[in-house]
Amino acid sequence: MIAVDTSVLIDFLRGATTPWAERLGELEADQVPFFIPLICYQEVLQGAREEREWKLLAAYLETQRMLTPPEPLALHREAARIFFEGRRRGLTIRSTVDCFIAAQVLAVDATLLHNDDDFERIATLRPLRTIRG
Repeated sequence: MIAVDTSVLIDFLRGATTPWAERLGELEADQVPFFIPLICYQEVLQGAREEREWKLLAAYLETQRMLTPPEPLALHREAARIFFEGRRRGLTIRSTVDCFIAAQVLAVDATLLHNDDDFERIATLRPLRTIRG
């Protein structure tokens, strides 16, 4: 199973020619199932600059498979633990949301397609499988 991070979705939806956006395009073209963590749905919609863009983004996202947290409390605890352990080891994880996404991807034993250094740092703390383009 592949989960797709906001960093990839934004480039893909903007039509950027980055390795990660192209990889997502290949997944879609080959009809390889992928999931979007629910918090990434929120992050993408938050980036809308106008009503028309909001509607286009919402329409696209509503056609995708969403990865929803099975046990929210346990997931938030694990995300906090990832952040805590990173800080104790001197790793700067800039986003608590990235900890949450990583915890969710780990909980379902998926691989994360991303373009965010936080996930590579988290992968030194947990067995997070990643694809970066």
